[in-house]
Amino acid sequence: MLRCCTVCCGVWDSGSPREKSFLVTSQWYSEVMIQMDRAIRRIEPWKIAIIVVSVIVGLALIIGLITFLLCHDQDRYYNASFLITNVDYNPQYERQTTDEFRNLSEDIETMVSEVFRGSFLSKRYIRSHVVSLSPDPVGVLASVVLVFKFPSADSEATTWDQVNRVLLRRLKATSTYLNVDQSTVRLTELNKEKGDNLLNNCCGIRRQAFSFTGVERITGGQRAREGEWPWQASIQLDGTHRCGASIISNTWLVTAAHCFRGVRDPWRWTASFGILLRPPKQKKFVRRIIVHERYGDFLLDHEYDVAVVELASAIEFTSDVHSVCLPEASHIFPDNTSCFVTGWGALENDGYSVNQLRQAEVRIISTEVCNRRQVYGGAITPGMLCAGYLEGQVDACQGDSGGPLVHANSRGIWYLVGIVSWGDECGKPNKPGVYTRVTYYRNWIHSKTGI
Repeated sequence: MLRCCTVCCGVWDSGSPREKSFLVTSQWYSEVMIQMDRAIRRIEPWKIAIIVVSVIVGLALIIGLITFLLCHDQDRYYNASFLITNVDYNPQYERQTTDEFRNLSEDIETMVSEVFRGSFLSKRYIRSHVVSLSPDPVGVLASVVLVFKFPSADSEATTWDQVNRVLLRRLKATSTYLNVDQSTVRLTELNKEKGDNLLNNCCGIRRQAFSFTGVERITGGQRAREGEWPWQASIQLDGTHRCGASIISNTWLVTAAHCFRGVRDPWRWTASFGILLRPPKQKKFVRRIIVHERYGDFLLDHEYDVAVVELASAIEFTSDVHSVCLPEASHIFPDNTSCFVTGWGALENDGYSVNQLRQAEVRIISTEVCNRRQVYGGAITPGMLCAGYLEGQVDACQGDSGGPLVHANSRGIWYLVGIVSWGDECGKPNKPGVYTRVTYYRNWIHSKTGI
């Protein structure tokens, strides 16, 4: 007699041990499934909802992370070098703060921007920055850092090929004013650390564009953001903020002489960096304080209000902490030039310092106007400049002393125009802020620091 198959009938001949084992296993499996079904039925609906939502959120996070890794844009750095043959090398190109360096660099950066903004890489191109101009027997060798944003999933070889192809194809057509020797064009990819280092060691550069919302005073005004004023420093006496200062190299700061009135012992002073006093980005001990030799010769102590501070160890330059440019002694900042003053000073006259850096836009006021009887009545000397507004409101205040007054040139490079020095209270009408004029003391600063 034919026996029914197990799949069809679900049983075996009772005489076989193998058949008995299958029957027991089937019964055990059925019992387990019944118990699991009962257990699930006992779970309250809200708990089931939480489990389902958790699974969905987990899947969404995994999918989002994968998408981010595949599609996220990241900065890519390149160094482009090429020889310009129709420009003779000028020794002034050795200093990045000279007008000669600025003019040629601006022409080069404009040319490079036109190369990429007119190509299929226009949405990937961020900026170019000339880092050096070197002598060559037939002209000037330019070294330019290029910054792009590419999806992280794009290979380095692919992006380098795209940038190089556009540079070689379009540079000749774009260089109408500057004659570039095409055979000398070299493009090298830089890792992020090297690209950052090259840019951070250029004075007065900011890594991103910031928008300014109107004219606001430091006293109750606009807070600064990370990296907005990377050269700002705080100098502190026995751990307490005393004055502002400006980074001019990785070991030197410039500030106001009156900040050290009565206390010049270096061991009692420290310097901190970053937009917050607590906690700072970096903190350094002071090795040496050099106050202008003639400070204090005059009763009001406003003349020669400049000092330099040498740090005991070098600042680590980052996009958030690095130097401002010092102008040449011959440079002229015209009246009504827009500048920014920054500091942790009081929000009102005789108030207390704040923890987060603040900023205010002010304009240079002519010495003639500032010396009017109703303003400062002839107290403004050639080593000083006024900045602010005759109607008041916008001003620095106590605790901002020694800090920077800065202006950006046509390349977007920031220069130190003045050092917060003195004024009649804060924000009073006809009493704008008075600053130490940096160009007037530029040679003195160089004689003490070599910068």
